Amino acid sequence: MIDPQLLRDHPDTIKASQAARGDSVDLVDDAVAADTARRSAITAFEALRAEQNAFSKTVAAAPKADKPGLVAQAQALAARVKAAQQIATEADEAFQHTLRSISNPIIDGVPAGGEDNFVTLRTVGTKPTFDFEPRDHADLGEMLGIIDIPRGTKVSGSRFYFLRGWGARLEIALMTLGLDRAVAHGFEPLITPTLVRPEAMAGTGFLGKHADEIYHLPADDLYLTGTSEVALAAYHSDEILSLPDDGAIRYAGWSTCYRREAGAAGKDNRGILRVHQFNKLEMFSYVHPDLAEAEHEKLVGYQESMLTDLGLHYRVIDVAAGDLGQSAARKFDIEAWVPTQGTYRELTSTSNCTTFQARRLDIRYRTESGKTAPVATLNGTLATTRWLVAILETNQQADGSVVIPPVLRPYLGGVEVIEPR
Repeated sequence: MIDPQLLRDHPDTIKASQAARGDSVDLVDDAVAADTARRSAITAFEALRAEQNAFSKTVAAAPKADKPGLVAQAQALAARVKAAQQIATEADEAFQHTLRSISNPIIDGVPAGGEDNFVTLRTVGTKPTFDFEPRDHADLGEMLGIIDIPRGTKVSGSRFYFLRGWGARLEIALMTLGLDRAVAHGFEPLITPTLVRPEAMAGTGFLGKHADEIYHLPADDLYLTGTSEVALAAYHSDEILSLPDDGAIRYAGWSTCYRREAGAAGKDNRGILRVHQFNKLEMFSYVHPDLAEAEHEKLVGYQESMLTDLGLHYRVIDVAAGDLGQSAARKFDIEAWVPTQGTYRELTSTSNCTTFQARRLDIRYRTESGKTAPVATLNGTLATTRWLVAILETNQQADGSVVIPPVLRPYLGGVEVIEPR
């Protein structure tokens, strides 16, 4: 949720952000009008309540003979106070609803536009080349006996799979490498719930445009999370945090994730690039708002270190405003080169959500003056199932075997190559 004071003082800034995102600019005017109506209704209610309190003293001090008439007046005044309170409550609800519809104001420098309007910040590593026709990860997985898509489909339907043998071990190795590095960077590990209440899902901004991608269990009114970011953000909801000296509390959430991939029918159906279930290690930071942009750069640095050590060729992009999602004020994606597709595909996203999520979830810190203020929240992926696509295709050999990146070998008993079955 955006800062109401920013709305009052700088509505044009929010309008510019909405325009850059391709969202409704009129929502800003609607919110300003709703805020004015809300404050007017609250003022009217408080004036009537003050009148009621003063009149109550008059009734109490009046002679006994005068009290019946005064009591009747007091009852009429009480009815007016109750009606005014209802109007104020409804005005506040209308304001909150409109305010929650406005996306997080983007940070200066975020490119305007949609999915294709990103800006490439840097390209790292050497694009892999082969003296043979490279196989895609699905064919490699079948040859190696490490990815079983037909049985995944048989058991659960399209976009499901089994990781088998070295495939399962390779994912666990990747996730464990990420966890070890997260811990070394000061992140506390958490294995998070994957079912959350609506308040957690709405508080992190996931019940907006892409709500149709989320699995909902109506009988329990719980949602399956598509990222542990949801549980990690809600972990400290309704709390006042004591930020450490470096201004940040950091968690690394390991969880299974679920997504419908709605709207992607016919796209990336092959393999494990777009699937309904996957594992992910997510970094999450609660930080002092002044340190949010610096923390964002740190998260990207941790991701790049992982990808560089895995030997992957990648690029870092500054995601355009219209592709950010409601909560992010800026997002950097890292996309790895997938040889058989001849293009870069997203492996990580790292978002600076500023104080947007914290306002919704009521997560605050105590300032030097003793008052409380919303913290900033950030998130970024450090390892996930999708990375296997780039790892397998980049490290394949002519006979279908795959060389294990050296950084993963200690987690696989020293095995250097996975051979076809």
